Amino acid sequence: MTTPLRGLSVLRLSVLTDETTSPERQRTANHEAASALNIALSDDREAVDLGVSASKTTPFERPELGDWLERPDDFDAIIAWRFDRLIRSMDDMHMLSLWAREHRKMIVIAEGPGGRLVLDFRNPLDPMAQLMVTLFAFAAQFEAQSIRERVISAQAAMRAMPLRWRGSRPPYGYEPVALEDGGWTLTQDKKAVAVIERIIKELHSGKPVLAIAQELNGAGIPSPRDHWSLRQGRKTGGKTGGAPGETVVKERFTWRHNAIKELLTSERLLGWKVTEKGPVRDSEGAPIMATRDPILTREEFDAVGALFAERSVDNKSFRTDSVALLLRVIVCAGCDEIMYMHRPSSGSKGTSKTETYKCGSYGRGVKCPAPASVKREWADEYVTDRFLSAVGGLRLTETRRIPGYDPQLEIDATTAEYEAHMAEQGQQKSKAAQEAWKRRATALDARLVELESREATPARVEVVRLKETFADVWHAADDTKRRDMLREAGAVLTVRKAKRGKVFGLDESRVNFELREEFFAEGAVELNGMVEVN
Repeated sequence: MTTPLRGLSVLRLSVLTDETTSPERQRTANHEAASALNIALSDDREAVDLGVSASKTTPFERPELGDWLERPDDFDAIIAWRFDRLIRSMDDMHMLSLWAREHRKMIVIAEGPGGRLVLDFRNPLDPMAQLMVTLFAFAAQFEAQSIRERVISAQAAMRAMPLRWRGSRPPYGYEPVALEDGGWTLTQDKKAVAVIERIIKELHSGKPVLAIAQELNGAGIPSPRDHWSLRQGRKTGGKTGGAPGETVVKERFTWRHNAIKELLTSERLLGWKVTEKGPVRDSEGAPIMATRDPILTREEFDAVGALFAERSVDNKSFRTDSVALLLRVIVCAGCDEIMYMHRPSSGSKGTSKTETYKCGSYGRGVKCPAPASVKREWADEYVTDRFLSAVGGLRLTETRRIPGYDPQLEIDATTAEYEAHMAEQGQQKSKAAQEAWKRRATALDARLVELESREATPARVEVVRLKETFADVWHAADDTKRRDMLREAGAVLTVRKAKRGKVFGLDESRVNFELREEFFAEGAVELNGMVEVN
């Protein structure tokens, strides 16, 4: 009896739901081939790579198989169910055969068109093994290329079909649903749409995009990528790019400024099909819809785009490192500059542990002629009392801004597409390509004619009275929200330098509180789109 070879069983799946090439089927075939060839397999000698594409990763790059190939002394033979479970590239097979020849290993393909295939590289002088490897690698690469071309062709055809979704991860805000006649379309994902509506509402209120992103992250709301992972029952996070040549693995992905801007300025919110080259259009130049249930109307979409185009989002001015109620509200009278909250450190020499607002002139490198400071508790209580005394009893009304419609925005976008298309004139060599170029040029021109026939409608404002008062909102809010209320009202607390001597309360003669925002000053109140007129 000869000693059995130690075998490594290789299992791989590109798609985890593919039952025709399930791990159990591959495992059974590998064990049958091993038994016939006197190769011993065991549970602790198995390389299982699920959800891994052979076309995109070499054997040496796969998580489990790559780890085994770095330890060639731990096995004598590699067994895979079929050739495509192991490689799909001639280059990959060439590298694997060089590795097998160097380390004197056997490669076994359990099943295939010609039956079981044994490539024995333990004899480096045998040229047949190398020849067979080359032939089968060519066949595997040819099959992979054919599959890729079929998939690309099918996806191109699917993109031209209205209301048909080709699969994969949908745009954030949508979810795939099955059609009665087969295939898939998109409908609104209610949870994601609620997040989108929240973001848009806060943008209209004037909140910076960075502040919105930080609040979403703080509230634990999954980012678009994590949202889809959770819907699929997978863990959040994953691999992402780092420095050149570096891969970073994160436990979760966060909301970011650029991601929010890209989300809200994409025509996908209109229900359009969009590729990296822009909207997908039909023969008449009109955008092809991916859903009957778009998230935004054209008017709403244009209104959001205007927010990014017309206002500069001042992200640097938003401070998340301070919980001070009066940040950017309290001002030193000596230099008319903002005061900052000061927390005594645990190792400070002074005995006082009181938090105070202090003039920040020293940190700005200037000298204030009369630097002021005040106990934080006193200033917060004083401003709260004065603010609520002034506006706390006022009821709120919600201002609903109904966006108008201006076809010029879409005219500009379609014109840019037309100009880019015209720049390609004369590059088509075949008659078929020339005719296709002409059809698209005609379709874009027709779309422009149709858009130019539309009339613009002005935006309007509707005001609805609410039950809540400013005091109700104030008491239900945290200090961050209250600080936003003060800033919206143009609240300013000016503090003068204190007189010498011990004090046991706020000397109101050295402070001045006022509401400088125009609506407040004239007896009307506006806060984040909410207005009350006396």
